[in-house]
Formats: sequence, structure tokens, C-alpha cells
Amino acid sequence: MVPLSNLLAFALASVVLIAIPGPSVLFVIGRSLALGWKGGVLTVLGNAAGQLVQVAAVALGVGIVVAHSVILFSLVKLAGAAYLVYLGIKAIRHRRRHSLAERRPKDSSPRRLMGEGLVVGVTNPKSVVFFVAVLPQFVDYPSGAIPFQLALLGAVFLLIAIVSDSLWAVAAGSAREWFVRSPGRISAVEATGGALMIGIGGTLALTGSKS
Repeated sequence: MVPLSNLLAFALASVVLIAIPGPSVLFVIGRSLALGWKGGVLTVLGNAAGQLVQVAAVALGVGIVVAHSVILFSLVKLAGAAYLVYLGIKAIRHRRRHSLAERRPKDSSPRRLMGEGLVVGVTNPKSVVFFVAVLPQFVDYPSGAIPFQLALLGAVFLLIAIVSDSLWAVAAGSAREWFVRSPGRISAVEATGGALMIGIGGTLALTGSKS
């Protein structure tokens, strides 16, 4: 079992880290601008589910293999970057489908939105590095049950991230409500959301293999 002091220290460190907007937050904002706050929150939940897979992989030792293999790490990174670019292009292409009465594309069902978020979460290389490098520092090795401790720490991080990212999604989605009053404005803001996702994907692809 993770000692309470370690758990509290990790929770505090997670709050500080998550409070600083990064690629994950920008992705959620881009999705919320393109799809509204509900689409953003569903994306947050899907993204968390994907990162939960990463936590499980780290707890079982698979994450360490990926993080230390240049080839595997690069494949995961490029797959995630390509998918982000795809989502961004799709948001831009579909921006004119929206009307004042219909604010989301017909193919954006809750299951689909969560599935897209899950793919981004699973293929996020930065979170793999974080889980591999940071989680073990808060584990109490003499207590044993190392996989369980890693999983618990990862779950704490994801719960905090869900709350924080959901707040960003609601904020961006609420701002979108003003733009939706004008077809021209909503088209522009959805294109901006798509461009934001493309930019994140491009940045991710161009960073170093271990960044």
C-alpha cells in the first residue's frame, strides 16, 4: 500500500503539474471549440481511459520497455501525432455542416468521441514518460505490491486530470456558445479548434524521440 504521506505528496505534485496547460489541455480546448463542451468532456473521459491503459502497462512493466525503446517510442509518438492531425483536419472539413439548430456533426456520437479520445490517450508518448519516470518515485518498495501501488498512483493522477481537463472543456465550450450565434463566427472557431489539434500533432511529431 502507498503510504499516506507519499500519496498526498504525489497528489499535490499532480495538481501543480496538471494546472499548467499542456498539449492535453490544448487538445481538449480544440475539441470543445469544435464540438461544444459536451464533446470536450467526452473527449476528456476517453483520453483518461486511454491513459489508464498506459498506467496498466507501466504497472505491468510494459511501459518501461516502450519508453526505453527508440523504435517503439517513435512509433507510438508518430501514431498519436498523425491521429491528432487527422482529427484536426476532420474538424476543419466538417465545420460548415453545423447550423444554429445542430451544433455537432451527426457522426459525433458519445461512443465515437470517447473512442477518439481513447486513441489519443493511449498514443500520448509524454504521459508514458511521465508515468515511467515519476510514479516509481512515490512507491514504497519495502511494502511490496509494486504494480498495485503504481496503479493507485496513476488512478489518482487521472482523477485529478479528469476534473481539471473537464473544467477547461466546459470553459471553452461555454465560450463557443457565443460564437454559435453567428454561422460565420462558429465556422471560424471550429476551424481554429481544428488548427489547434493539427498544431499539437505537428509539434508532437517534430519533437525529439524522447521528448
